[in-house]
Amino acid sequence: MELPFLNWLYTAVAWVITHIHAGYSTFIPSSSGLNWALTIITLTVLMRLLIFPLFMKQMRSSRKMQELAPKVQELRKKYKNDKQRMNQEVMRLYQEGGANPLGGCLPIVAQFPIFISMFTVLRAIAEDRAVFGMSKELVESARQAHVFGAPLPATFFTSAADIEQFGADPLITKIVLALFVAVSSLTTFLTVRQSVKRSMAQMPDNPMAQQQKILMYISPLFAVFSLNFQLGLILYWVTTNLWTLGQQHWFYSRHPMPVVDEKGNVTTPEPTNGIFTRLVGKPKAAEQPEPAPAPKIVRQQPTRQPRSKRTGSKKS
Repeated sequence: MELPFLNWLYTAVAWVITHIHAGYSTFIPSSSGLNWALTIITLTVLMRLLIFPLFMKQMRSSRKMQELAPKVQELRKKYKNDKQRMNQEVMRLYQEGGANPLGGCLPIVAQFPIFISMFTVLRAIAEDRAVFGMSKELVESARQAHVFGAPLPATFFTSAADIEQFGADPLITKIVLALFVAVSSLTTFLTVRQSVKRSMAQMPDNPMAQQQKILMYISPLFAVFSLNFQLGLILYWVTTNLWTLGQQHWFYSRHPMPVVDEKGNVTTPEPTNGIFTRLVGKPKAAEQPEPAPAPKIVRQQPTRQPRSKRTGSKKS
């Protein structure tokens, strides 16, 4: 179902797809599955770069939570016998310190409009409708594109007769779509698991910890719904999951969790030497200003005077 108030966004996504596809068509056949796969991957990367500031905002909130770790430790000791009060005080501390434990949701929420737009545009292509500024030639080239033998507009439940109209084998198409859905499910689980583990390490007494655990284990089930999605949309989702995994791993390896000892002292471990750290290097420590040189003390020595001046006598 198309949402009329999002027509401007559908048109914008279709415009970007048209120009990316035209760029690749200069050296790859326009109806090639490789062309359309690269078009969708490139669109995904551009979208993730667009919401990168939200990711950095999320990470800044994460760093603030790390800085507040000693105070959180004190609250845990103070209210260890009153868990409800402890949770209230911890949440108040995070609010006053400008830290948002739910900040990780921002990039996910920002993706939904793009996801809906991609779904609507690809469905229009599957239905052979040249809408949202797309030309008939563009729609036809997408309908002819096959990725590993599966038509780009096909879903797992597309009838065998319709799949054959795309010039593809129904069995191969369903196998390819099932494999893509499995990869989508796995990458969704790994993405959520990576984020939840970090969140629970930062805030073990988070009142939403149980809900986060439940979300971590049921998140792969959401991928089952993607059986109703076109292959192009599943490819988009797999790409964005892989991007998120790499992005989070890069940040977490460069900014490991601080360790709080029994006395409340906070120490930050050295960044791990993962593949991303080896590629981009370790984060630079803040430069400490050089101490100003101590002022040189110059002692004023009395000037030696002639003997006549010291005694007060005059020279004859």
